[in-house]
Amino acid sequence: MGNSTQYKGTRLACYRGYIVQGIVNNLSPLFFVIFQQEFGISYGMISSLILFNFVTQIVVDVLCVQWVDRIGYRKVTVAAHLCAVVGLVGLGIFPKVFPIPFIGLALATLISAVGGGIIEVVISPIIDSLPSDAKAAGMSLLHSFYCWGQVGVVLITTLLVRLLGASLWWVLPFLWAILPAYNACKFLHVPLIPPVSVEEKTPLRTLWRSKVFLLAMIMMLCAGASELSMSQWSSLFAEKALGVPKVLGDLLGPCLFAVLMGIGRTVYGVWGDRMDLQKALLLTSCLCVLCYVGAAAFMIPVLSLCCCSLCGFSISLMWPGVLSRTSEAFPRGGTSMFGVLAVCGDIGCSLGPAVTGAVSDLTTRVGLADQAGLRAGMLCAVFFPVCMIVALLLFERLKSAK
Repeated sequence: MGNSTQYKGTRLACYRGYIVQGIVNNLSPLFFVIFQQEFGISYGMISSLILFNFVTQIVVDVLCVQWVDRIGYRKVTVAAHLCAVVGLVGLGIFPKVFPIPFIGLALATLISAVGGGIIEVVISPIIDSLPSDAKAAGMSLLHSFYCWGQVGVVLITTLLVRLLGASLWWVLPFLWAILPAYNACKFLHVPLIPPVSVEEKTPLRTLWRSKVFLLAMIMMLCAGASELSMSQWSSLFAEKALGVPKVLGDLLGPCLFAVLMGIGRTVYGVWGDRMDLQKALLLTSCLCVLCYVGAAAFMIPVLSLCCCSLCGFSISLMWPGVLSRTSEAFPRGGTSMFGVLAVCGDIGCSLGPAVTGAVSDLTTRVGLADQAGLRAGMLCAVFFPVCMIVALLLFERLKSAK
């Protein structure tokens, strides 16, 4: 993608960083049913863990906007990977040693979320700063590694749980902690381009006054909500709402979701310079609406699962696509711009799954079965891709008139 081999090691470290984020965000949901059985965790508590994860990332994103440029990319990125290590190891240890298991899960989630939040803010501008002839395609390729990290964690974790037994689930976070430990060492040495200087970058107050940027913030929120509402709940949805065995549900739900999301991002990463990003975003957002409606409405489990999986392709361009479109509109936005967009994306990542869980919990409390409650929660999440379509149309109109 780039015109220099000097930064090959930097690109590879960034790709691994996004794999780490895929692990941090998607390992815990694979254990939700186990947490229910072993620790008595309710749907509401599960929803709280998801919310806690991304609220922590939001706080970290806000802090990064102010401090990353002062501390420097290298120190911050290494610290992010070390937090991921501690959080993953803690996921296997804390709930077993704390008197209240939920507190242990929440603490491990907090530490991991600190690492994930920093990675989200820092890695994208690092890639954006490197020499490249197709930055939008390069951004999409970077984000595809999040998907491949999600695929890897779902496949390997699901198969190991099957082989070792659910009682040994706590060993698996230890194994996943090896990658962030390795990548922390790599980030100590790879060459990095310094952030855009304070004098050169577009001030945040200028961005706040731009309607184009405000729409970009809304689109990032919708992108995060559209993605995480499905990826965080599809495993539980397949098992409880569709009656599919856990292993099959994980493979055809969150795993195939991530595969198709990765394929979408990789395809754009390779051939993106030949495509119209705006049209691609509109088409895939419309497909996302259909996927959520289909997942909730189809009574045939295979069709519902297909909609869950295809949703991965439909949201594949949302997050990197919005980042690229905003970077085109504000090329001197710098780390602070990416940080604000990450905050909005993580708000969406919190809000989408939280709404899905809250609706599911509410409908089961009023007397509906688990199956009906989960379907109702999934249907409510269609609000976010609908808003994405509206925001995309307004963004294009205002950007053209800018």
